[in-house]
Amino acid sequence: MGLDRFPRVALGHWPTPLEPCLRLHEAVGGPLVWLKRDDCSGLAFGGNKTRKLEFLLGEALAADASRVVTFGAIQSNHARQTVAACNRVGLACDLILVELVDRATDAYATSGNRLLDDVLGATVHVVPDFDAAAELAAELAAADPARFFVGTGGSTPVGTLGYVAMVAELAAQLDEVGVVPQRVVTATSSGGTAAGLVLGAALGGHDVEVLAAAVSDSADVARDTIDALVGQTALLVDDPLEGEAVLTVDDSCLGEGYGVPTAASQAAIELLARTEGVLLDPVYTAKAFALLLDRLGDWDPDGDVVFVHTGGQPGLFAYGDEF
Repeated sequence: MGLDRFPRVALGHWPTPLEPCLRLHEAVGGPLVWLKRDDCSGLAFGGNKTRKLEFLLGEALAADASRVVTFGAIQSNHARQTVAACNRVGLACDLILVELVDRATDAYATSGNRLLDDVLGATVHVVPDFDAAAELAAELAAADPARFFVGTGGSTPVGTLGYVAMVAELAAQLDEVGVVPQRVVTATSSGGTAAGLVLGAALGGHDVEVLAAAVSDSADVARDTIDALVGQTALLVDDPLEGEAVLTVDDSCLGEGYGVPTAASQAAIELLARTEGVLLDPVYTAKAFALLLDRLGDWDPDGDVVFVHTGGQPGLFAYGDEF
C-alpha cells in the first residue's frame, strides 16, 4: 500500500493472533466469531494504539521532538500505551488526562491505566475539561516548541495508517485459514481504528462491511469522525482504491454514555471470559462485543465475523465494583 515512505518505529508483536471462538459458538450459535487479538500487541498490556504509535512516534522522531504530549480520559488506554512507546524510543511523555467520566471511586482514580501511567513514569496532568486541556497544551507548547503533540486516541491521518497497514496482515491470516468474513466489527471513539480498517480494505480490494460500535458519541457524530479520517488519510497515502468497504456505525450499545457500563456490556465480558478465557474491557470492547452478540441472530449462521479486540483490559481493575 506504499506505506514504506512514512517514518515508522517497531513497537508491536506482529502479526497478532487470529483465533476462532469455538466454545462461544457452541453457546450462542450464529456465525463463527474470530478474534483479531490486538490486545496481544505486546506493549504495556497491548492494545490497538500500538499500531498507530508506530507511525506517530516515527513522525515525532523524524521531527526531532524532545518529548510527546497526548490526551485522554483518566483511564485512557491510549495514554498508557503512549508513555510506554515513548519509553521504548527514549522520549519523555506528558499526559493530559481529562475528567470525562463521572465516576467517584478510588479505583477509577488510582488503579488500572492510571496506576500504570505512574509506573511507566509519565508526567501526568489531570484537568477537569477539554477547555482546561487546551489551555495547558498551549502553555506546554510555548514552554518547549520541540514538544510533539499527539491527538486524542492517536486518531490523526498518520496514526490511522496503523490500521490501514493492519488490513493486509489480517487478510493474509484469513487467506491462510480459508475464511472470507461477512464483516469486521470494532469499537469506535476517536475513529482512527475504524477509519484505517475502511480505507485499508478499500485500498486492498476487499469488499467487506466494517461495523463500528460507537461507544462515546452518537452514530451520526461517530460516522462523521470516521468519514473525515478516511478522506484525510486517503489523501495522505495517495493510492488508488481497489475495493469498496461498507461502513456501518451503530450506537445502540452506548447506553448512558462514554465509560458508563451497561447490563449488556457486563454480560458480554462474563460470557467471553467464561467461554474463551478472553477478557474484554469495560469501556470499548465490551460494548462493541455486546453489539455483536445482539446482531448475531441477524447474520448468516454459516458465515464468519471478525471482531477486532482493541485491548484495554487494565480498565477492568478501575471498574471492579461493577462485578
